[in-house]
Amino acid sequence: MKVIFIKDLKKQGKKNEIKEVSDGYATNYLIKNGYAVKYTKSSGDRLDLELANNKKNEEKNIKEANEIKKKIEKESFVFSVKTGNDGKVFGSISSKQICEKMNELGYNINKKMILSDESLSSLGTFYVDVLLYKGVIAKVKIELIKK
Repeated sequence: MKVIFIKDLKKQGKKNEIKEVSDGYATNYLIKNGYAVKYTKSSGDRLDLELANNKKNEEKNIKEANEIKKKIEKESFVFSVKTGNDGKVFGSISSKQICEKMNELGYNINKKMILSDESLSSLGTFYVDVLLYKGVIAKVKIELIKK
């Protein structure tokens, strides 16, 4: 029996995948537990429509992310930090602080989107990668200046 997976099932199938499985397995497990629906002409058409909508949404999201990328790369995020006599920074700037600064300026960023694993702990200009959407990475300019 042909089925369309509506949920991911480990080692069996991914969402929106069409697969041929045994009749008993399909009716007694996959369909009964909500992992799949029987493949028919109407369910196939519904799948095609859903995939087309997903593709449109994906293109729209990528376009929006690219617009945000252009805007965000023009900006510079400045942090005033306390330093010692030799110019060494007390503490460091973390991804959480960068995220908060970006959100203050109206960008909807969470700290998991910031791809830098190192904290910024010296004066100067740094560039940090921010993942805005799948495949859309912005290079954000971070400046640390003396208070």
